[in-house]
Amino acid sequence: MADRVRIAIVGSGPAGLSAAARAAQLGLSHVLLEKTDHLSDTIYKYQKGKHVMATPSALVLRSDLDFDAGKREVVLGTWDDQAAKNKVQVRYKSEVKAIEGEAGAFVLTLTDGAKIEAETVVLAIGTQGNPNLVRAPGGNLPHVQYQLDDPGEYVDEHITVIGSGDAGIENALGLAADAAQGNTVTILNRSADFARAKGANVKLLNEAGEAGRISIRLETTPAEIRPGEMVLETRDGQEVIRCDRVIARMGSAAPRAFIESCGIEFTSPDREAFPKLTPTFESTKPGIFVIGALAGYPLIKHCMNQGYDVIEFINGNRSLKPADEPLLEAKFARFKARRSVDEWLELLRSNIGILNELSPLQMREFMLDSEVRPYKSGEEIFERNDPGSSLFAIAQGSVLVEIDPKNKQVTVPIQQGSVFGEVGLISGRRRGATVRAGENAVIVEISRTAALKLMASVPAAKRALTRISVERQLLQLFGSGLVAEDLAEVLDTSEIMSVSAGKPILTEGEEGQDIYVIRVGSMIVEKMVGGRPVFLNYLPAGSYVGEMALISGGRRTATVKAAIKSEVIRLKGEAFLKLLAEKPKLLAKLKADMANRQNINAFIESKKNSFSGVVDMYSQTAAFLVENGIGEATDVLLIDENLCVGCDNCEKACADSHDGLSRLDREAGRTYAHLHVPTSCRHCEHPHCMADCPPNAIHRGPDGEVFIDEKCIGCGNCQRNCPYGVIRMDSVPPKKPPIFAWLMLGLGPGPGEPDKKWKYKDKKSGVEKPKKAIKCDMCAGIKGGPACVRACPTGAAIRVAPEEFLGVSRLEREG
Repeated sequence: MADRVRIAIVGSGPAGLSAAARAAQLGLSHVLLEKTDHLSDTIYKYQKGKHVMATPSALVLRSDLDFDAGKREVVLGTWDDQAAKNKVQVRYKSEVKAIEGEAGAFVLTLTDGAKIEAETVVLAIGTQGNPNLVRAPGGNLPHVQYQLDDPGEYVDEHITVIGSGDAGIENALGLAADAAQGNTVTILNRSADFARAKGANVKLLNEAGEAGRISIRLETTPAEIRPGEMVLETRDGQEVIRCDRVIARMGSAAPRAFIESCGIEFTSPDREAFPKLTPTFESTKPGIFVIGALAGYPLIKHCMNQGYDVIEFINGNRSLKPADEPLLEAKFARFKARRSVDEWLELLRSNIGILNELSPLQMREFMLDSEVRPYKSGEEIFERNDPGSSLFAIAQGSVLVEIDPKNKQVTVPIQQGSVFGEVGLISGRRRGATVRAGENAVIVEISRTAALKLMASVPAAKRALTRISVERQLLQLFGSGLVAEDLAEVLDTSEIMSVSAGKPILTEGEEGQDIYVIRVGSMIVEKMVGGRPVFLNYLPAGSYVGEMALISGGRRTATVKAAIKSEVIRLKGEAFLKLLAEKPKLLAKLKADMANRQNINAFIESKKNSFSGVVDMYSQTAAFLVENGIGEATDVLLIDENLCVGCDNCEKACADSHDGLSRLDREAGRTYAHLHVPTSCRHCEHPHCMADCPPNAIHRGPDGEVFIDEKCIGCGNCQRNCPYGVIRMDSVPPKKPPIFAWLMLGLGPGPGEPDKKWKYKDKKSGVEKPKKAIKCDMCAGIKGGPACVRACPTGAAIRVAPEEFLGVSRLEREG
């Protein structure tokens, strides 16, 4: 005879346990099915001594169980005691293998053959039992593990943690907590941002990195795992590190096959997708409800609130509002239209393309980190050159983009459902145009953090935003009167590819007719001359290659390879040929670009016998510059050692232009032949320093300069993230007397950065002067341009854009 209950709850994590406690309080017959011999297996498997956070702090806890931030053991002990006290009916070692039937008459079959009959089912099984696996070669080796129980078990090991979410960060911190264990801990983050992790965890990780306890590797992935070592794919190419153990914490996905067998539909075919749910947590299978991490809401406090709420809904309480309702109501209070929170969320979800596949629960979490505002027709949303890294989405109405700074009447419309401001989000550049409401509009401003989290957790949102940004990049790059509709087939067949440093996208002599657009990073172009590779050109992000073989046929005439880890858009030749046939202006543009490149090839061939030594020297010099970070730069300081007299006027001028602190170290850096690359900011196309700035104090100016504003809090994240060592942390020294007072009266320390005695002359005992991040800002706002260049008496110091300096075409012009 099967047991019969009103509610069967599957999974005893925070959501399921809270649901069972509520059912017990209401006197509803229930059973809590747990496949292990203990409650809350996910938290039980947290590493020993782990501090469990109770975020978000603004959210009220609604549960019959207590929960406060504290040690894992305390949290579990509290729940064990309260579950017993509340008479929660738990059945341990009860794994569900099938759910059949209809609402009011479900049958749950357990792996031991037992059956449970229930009127309603609540699925709270989480996703941790289905982790994302390491796909690199060697991912199945025995020293690769997906769980860390006790960090204290490991001594004197080189341990690599893959994954930069909360679990990965907490594992890395636990392994590095006790220096006596002697572990060398490395954590890999495939991006430059910790989009999925809590701010407090990121702060602790950065502090551990600064203290030398953890090596934080950004924009790095595992290329291969071997016994005792790991091959890393970094932005600068492959690197081998010692690795005795791998802890892989790369997230997890729902056990889709089981859930779909219950009759529940998902929002999309993506592995990371979640079940379709109503605002009351009911799935597409009537009578089966889904809560917790499986619903897309993994934070413990959220899960516990859902457990309470779902039982209330099942019991007929339709007036209950979620615990976050007051927070969301406040966001919509400024609108005259009187809609409920659920109605507002559905309007935003259905009207904005990148939000279409979010569940109601995900929409609630998303809006807690976003803002929605009404704009009247003609009202400005942001102005050209404004700093900002947030993304904007149009829920209703439209906006106008002013593309001509001299004529506000020249505009391009963006319609309802689309987004704008993506350039600031992706690259951190200042706003490139003024945008105003074309008609009365409802606009959602999505913070950088929320946008990155959205793209990291919802593949459909990332695809939609990527398509928009690629479309706009192609329209800007090719011009020729193209509109979005013209690119539909080209975009449908396009592919975004990641290219490791040194890997080619085109190889001289090979067949092919695809076009490649450089989206992130940079490329170098080489041609074999006399059996040796000759450096032809440097191509920054926003360039394209491949048109010569497409238009004229034949094989590739040069090799194009990544200077640094890059991203390219591959446009299928067949689709692009159709576009060229329909757009003669575009064909003419590509032919003109092709002619310029053919001229360079002809120049090399004609001169190869007469100045091969010069070309060899130039190729080697160009390769040296690329190796020293020029591949990422938009503006770089170079010093000609043949002209430099070592006067240090450049450093002194820099200091005197910036509160007595120099942003330049002339002697540091590397030299090849007569060309020296000093330690000074390269103003990278995608600045690493900008990736993790808590107060969002780092921006790109209208002339491309990357600068730090007054919001800097001195956390040091930018200094740690910069791969070129061009950022320093220092306090501003006391103001110096005017130069004539030093010349005439000997007052003050004189030109340049003052010595320590002057710096600390006003220092009060026991009081530490606050430090802030210091870096080159290209003397933005100072008449005459960079002080270091203006102060050089011999012309040895120059600031150049790599694409203007690197290229054999320069030899042709100067020869």
